Amino acid sequence: MESLWRTGTSRITGTPFAPGSRSDVVVVGAGLTGLATALMLQRAGRAVTVIEAGEVAQLATGSNTGKLSLLQGSVLSTLRRHHYAALVKAYVDANRAGMEWLTGFAEEAGVPFTRRTAYSYAQTDAAASTVDDEFDTAREAGLDVRRVDPDALDVPFPVASAIALTDQVALDPARIAEALAEQFVAAGGTLHTGLRVTKVHTLPDPRVDTAEGVAFADHIVLATGAPIADRGLSFAKTSGLRSYCVSFTTDRPVPDGMLLSVDGPTRSIRSVTTGDGPAAGLIVGGNGHPVGRSESERAAVDDLVDWTRRYFPEAVETHRWSAQDYQSHDLIPFVGALPRGLGRIRFATGYGKWGLSNAPWAAIRLSSEILGVPWRDRPAWMTGIGTRLTVPADIAQGAVENARVGAAAAAGWAGALTTRTPVPKPAEGEGVVAARGVEPVAISTVGGETRAVSAVCPHLGGILSWNDAECTWDCPLHASRFAADGTRLEGPAVRDLEAR
Repeated sequence: MESLWRTGTSRITGTPFAPGSRSDVVVVGAGLTGLATALMLQRAGRAVTVIEAGEVAQLATGSNTGKLSLLQGSVLSTLRRHHYAALVKAYVDANRAGMEWLTGFAEEAGVPFTRRTAYSYAQTDAAASTVDDEFDTAREAGLDVRRVDPDALDVPFPVASAIALTDQVALDPARIAEALAEQFVAAGGTLHTGLRVTKVHTLPDPRVDTAEGVAFADHIVLATGAPIADRGLSFAKTSGLRSYCVSFTTDRPVPDGMLLSVDGPTRSIRSVTTGDGPAAGLIVGGNGHPVGRSESERAAVDDLVDWTRRYFPEAVETHRWSAQDYQSHDLIPFVGALPRGLGRIRFATGYGKWGLSNAPWAAIRLSSEILGVPWRDRPAWMTGIGTRLTVPADIAQGAVENARVGAAAAAGWAGALTTRTPVPKPAEGEGVVAARGVEPVAISTVGGETRAVSAVCPHLGGILSWNDAECTWDCPLHASRFAADGTRLEGPAVRDLEAR
């Protein structure tokens, strides 16, 4: 499963790694957050090294819908339900700053994008009140949203209620990341790809461990989606979420705007033009769920295809892909100094699938902190988000999610010990977990090869679940993912699964 965006991009491979090298800043991760932070710091005169385990924009940055919008479904009203208006406004202003920075960079680098109208809509009358709440909250936060007559949208699928925000942005996220990497290297930055960071140290000298040796720096930025360091228990304060996208060509008219439903099953729709993507067409996304906690990921993708063909009968599928992001329990990203990092390690996570606007403002904040910009010279939104309070609702939401994690852990171990080896050879594209003695083993058949690996996630010991859409082993506890042969793909885990 490869995204539409990554089919037309060049592969930026970086330079060979020199063990023992020293930089002012080491950034771990070459997605939007890491590259934007690195470019800001490099342009400010710092010597920056970016280390990426895979390729530029390989994960969430290159696998989203390419929608850059301040109208984000029901995020604002959900946030406002438990928090004061000033925090919601700070969140909106931060996202606006992120949008302005990214579009400004796109214009500078010659990356095309288009201005679109974004819509939050209800699929049924039962969800109309959610649209009303989003309208009220968005207006309170300073967004010029307007109500829309559903019939005026002229779309073939059901719309019971809708609001709109003009002058939002559609772009090719992989292309913008590629331009960031090129500009970073052109400014004198160092980029290493295909090199995994396995550990981060603060004392006696800040450094990162890699498979090829150590890299030293005065500051370290973890731009890895989920932090690969356990300090601060970020994995217990966020939830890993996976969602799906399918692109199509069609001869029928497609919506010109960018639409997102506020009720489930989630539907995210946008057209693609040659001004904001590699080819004209239609993207339909949605059906999100916690990582490793789906009866069938393949069924989730097939459902998007069926829904699209119901309303666009002539649509022809071209690509299908998935994306993973992390959502904080209070919907505000965590950005700043990592606890117990002595001010030398910083991180960003919890974008809740809105990384195109959240990542740039996170980079602005991270670079401001590293550069030592005085608080009085920082924008008000940075102070507002940085001093947010944890309220009872946040604690309750976190408790509920962690209870679900605990239940998933118990169910995983119980299921793994119930099925015993030997087991029938899995069919092509299938996987099963079974106990060999007292050890859970993950057995799968992919590409005609049957493999067995440890079924225990090396990050806190969750029992892995088979992802039948992507043929991967996914952890339902903290969202680490592994290929069928055990190779670590993403998440807080830093080690591969052991072969069995």
